[in-house]
Order: sequence, then C-alpha cells, then structure tokens
Amino acid sequence: MDLLTLAIGIGLFVSLAFAEFFGIAAGGLVVPGYIALQLHRPLNILMTLSLGGLTFGFGRLVSGVTILYGKRKTAFLLLTGFLLGALVQEFLHRNHLVFSAFSPTLSDSEEARVVGHIIPGLIALWMDRQGIWETICVLLTGSVIVRLALIVILGGDFQP
Repeated sequence: MDLLTLAIGIGLFVSLAFAEFFGIAAGGLVVPGYIALQLHRPLNILMTLSLGGLTFGFGRLVSGVTILYGKRKTAFLLLTGFLLGALVQEFLHRNHLVFSAFSPTLSDSEEARVVGHIIPGLIALWMDRQGIWETICVLLTGSVIVRLALIVILGGDFQP
C-alpha cells in the first residue's frame, strides 16, 4: 500500500475518533494524514497553517461585506486556500535560490512547499467552525498520532 494512502486512512480513523470522543475536528478528515507526512519539515507545516489562518481571515473579511455561509462559505474558503497556496508555491519556486541562501539545510530537491492543494482551505474552514487554537492543537495532536501509528506499522526505519 502506498504511504500517502495509508497515512490518510489512519488520519481518517484518528479524525473520526477525535470527533466522536471529544466533539472537535482535526482540521478536516484527511488533513492529519497529510500533515503527519510533513512533520519532519516544520517550515512546510508553518506555511500551511499560516495560509489556513490567512484564508480564514480573508473569509471573515469577505463575510462582513457579503452573504457568505453554508456551501458558499465552504467553497469560498477551499477556493481561496487553493489560490493562495498556488500563489505562494509559485513565489517560493521562483525564488528558491534566494531562500536557499538563508537556509543552507534546504537542498535543491527539497524546496519549501505548502502541504496539499486544499489543506489550507480545510484548515480555514475548521478554524471558522470551531476556533483557531482548537483546530491547530487538535490538528497537530492528530498528526503526531498518525505519524506514530505509521512508525509502528511500518517499522523503525520509516522514511516519508
């Protein structure tokens, strides 16, 4: 089985467990699986969470001017997160040499990136529904649990 598929499957289980036992979501059902595979790259996680927060803030700003709720809000946040992620990814890709000068540990094949395409939008959606800190804390906790489960299942030499 492919590593991403396994991580998402375990993440689904962990997300559902958090929702059932604690009544709080881990930023969307698939998000902990994606984040778990990036725990060794904290810059990627920080960028993704920051984009989620920026998307959330932009959604709040637009909500004050227009009617934005339900499916419309969900689609708006997912699309905004996707577009912001694509813009940031393009900017990082074009300026990789500039950023690698500041971070000598970054190799040419390992440029900083946003995790997933819709992950920032899903994070923003759950920040809006249940709160910023609740979402971040449960997301990171769930991701660590998924990562630990992957290590147990795949053995000690697990490399994402």
